[in-house]
Amino acid sequence: MMWKKTKLYGIVASVTLNVAFVAMWIAHAAPSQMGPEEAGRGATQQTVWCPLHRELGVTEEQWAEIEPQLREFQAAVGELCQQTNTMRSEVINLIAAAEPDVEAIHAKQDEILATKRRIQRLVVKHLLAEREVLTPEQQRRLFTMLRERTGCPADPPMSGRPRGGLGRVLQRRDATPPDDVNR
Repeated sequence: MMWKKTKLYGIVASVTLNVAFVAMWIAHAAPSQMGPEEAGRGATQQTVWCPLHRELGVTEEQWAEIEPQLREFQAAVGELCQQTNTMRSEVINLIAAAEPDVEAIHAKQDEILATKRRIQRLVVKHLLAEREVLTPEQQRRLFTMLRERTGCPADPPMSGRPRGGLGRVLQRRDATPPDDVNR
């Protein structure tokens, strides 16, 4: 009984971390559509397509180092996310079967968790590499944003309520953060 509870908590913790990490990937993967109000921010901010890095105020020199690593990171995580989505569909199909094979479901869940661990490692590696390029103030701001915008959602999965959190904030394509982000 204790093992089942521990395993459940481990899965919940893993999913929570993965949501945060995938949200970071989304922030990096979605180039912003710059509006006229952004045009006045100068040439540096126009070349930085990532909303997160624009908010951090990276310089052209920093962006020249960050962007190639970012694109490599995006490609690697994108592929793993596609694999995870495919495996999730397989889990749903296994559960929906006339006679679900619980062992096969658990095996597929283990595959998903292993893939998510790979994503987590890529995110950590990427953040450590970016940290080397950012100034101490930019690092402080980045890690403050990560702390404030990640965590467990208020509503449980399958509650039917829209999910908030970092993913919602980072999926925006404009540079204006929603009001609740600045609290």
